[in-house]
Amino acid sequence: MRPSLLRLSLLAAFLSAAASSYAQDQSEDEFAPKLPERSIYEAMLEANKPSGWVQFRNFAGGQYLYFTMLQVMRCRLSEVRYSINSTALDQRFPLGPCDPQQPFNVPDDPDNRYVYLKLKAGEAVTVTVQAVWDDGAGSEIITYRPCDNVGESACARIKAIDRPEVKPDAPKPASQSR
Repeated sequence: MRPSLLRLSLLAAFLSAAASSYAQDQSEDEFAPKLPERSIYEAMLEANKPSGWVQFRNFAGGQYLYFTMLQVMRCRLSEVRYSINSTALDQRFPLGPCDPQQPFNVPDDPDNRYVYLKLKAGEAVTVTVQAVWDDGAGSEIITYRPCDNVGESACARIKAIDRPEVKPDAPKPASQSR
């Protein structure tokens, strides 16, 4: 397993065990799952910023952009805005359905819609990304570039960080998912 995915898996396992909270249902024997607080997700986003909210990989003659880390956070996100080779944030990456019983698992994805984009080799020089929380507040805007000599491992390096002083308006429904 790649180091960044291992770190992400360990963090998700820890948070699932430590932060999962349950709301008591009508019967004392039944408990309904409740999503962890947003602060847990914010800490995850911050912790994964240096290694990449998205990651680049060269594989099988193409370039892949992985959105795995953001999918792990999908239960508290309303959308993921991104742009390739610009800072326009003019595209939306689809988020898988949230399962409150497994809020940090990567969604089942037999059609590979939720984990990565496949591009032409070398197509993405940079990717700018912003996570939008379930209340419409936007995260920092981070521009990533591939690691030097990225090869077949998945990685990213921060090129720029934009910390907007004013939170963006609530997002409009995305018409373009990929």
